[in-house]
This record gives sequence, C-alpha cells and structure tokens, in this order.
Amino acid sequence: MATIQFPTSQDIYLEINGKKLAVVESYQAKTTKESRFVEAFGEAEPVGVAAGRIRHIIELSRVYVLSENQSDSVALYDLSEFNLVIVKPDRRIVYSGCEWYDISESAGLNDTVAEKVSIAAARRIELAG
Repeated sequence: MATIQFPTSQDIYLEINGKKLAVVESYQAKTTKESRFVEAFGEAEPVGVAAGRIRHIIELSRVYVLSENQSDSVALYDLSEFNLVIVKPDRRIVYSGCEWYDISESAGLNDTVAEKVSIAAARRIELAG
C-alpha cells in the first residue's frame, strides 16, 4: 500500500524569480468567477450565462520570512508581483502575479512573524509532479 504524503509548512511558500522568500504554515484559497445572465427579448428565462473575470483570493496564516532573507532586508510590505507555491503529493499549484492587500502581524523578541497575510493573485496554474 502506497504512503500518502500531505503538504507541510515547507511545501507552501512565497517566491520571486525562483527564490524562496518565506514559508507559510497554512492557507485558505477562494476562487470566484463573475457571471451574468444573457437575456433575450420575449423570453421568460435567461437564454444563457456569460462567464466573466476570475478572481483568486488567498488567506495565508503564519508567514515566516526565511532567516537567510532577513539579511537581504526582505519585508512583506515591500513584496509585489510574487508567487505563492503550494506543493502537493501529485502536483504543484502556483498562484502568480500576487499582491498583498492585508497584513496582520504579531511577533516575539528577535522573531519576524506575520500571522495573517491576504493576497490576490492574477493567475492560478497546476503543474504535474
């Protein structure tokens, strides 16, 4: 019987240009698509539905800037156009063109921890393996 592997906190991370900047303990993603009814004169019901924009909103919990990047002055507040990568046992999900819109922080002494970061992504792709 095969062993199933589940993502760990090291399997969820933020990156820019292939460089891992921060790891994420957990996430919650929501994708929505705008839709509108297509109506025809004289019809009692819509004749169809037209698809609209797709939006990806992701809530990240316990984001840790990697210690090797703290010396490079990487700050979550300065991040723009970054990727969120989620590695699962059979595929990778990459949210790209990300921008943060809400950050709630808490930290202890000598520790940089962002408790919650809300981001919007322009695109979502799935890659095999």
